[in-house]
Amino acid sequence: MARAHPQFRFAWVDIEDHADIADAFDVETFPTLLVAGSDGTRFLGPLLPHAETLSRMLSALQPPQPSSLDVDLLLAVLNKKPAVFAV
Repeated sequence: MARAHPQFRFAWVDIEDHADIADAFDVETFPTLLVAGSDGTRFLGPLLPHAETLSRMLSALQPPQPSSLDVDLLLAVLNKKPAVFAV
């Protein structure tokens, strides 16, 4: 998926290992996907775990909306320790 969408950086946050940064999102369904960047949040919610579904969603993303403080904090952690969350 990363090769097909090089404009995105993919990271995996295991909510059991990193509950401190995942708690703010009230994740109830797995997997939950966050697509966000410095320009804002484009998607946050559950997504069926199928590569084709993810690819279609990434190709049809909505314009970014202002991110919440929680999203900004998560992105800061991902940027600070990218190797920990590498896919």
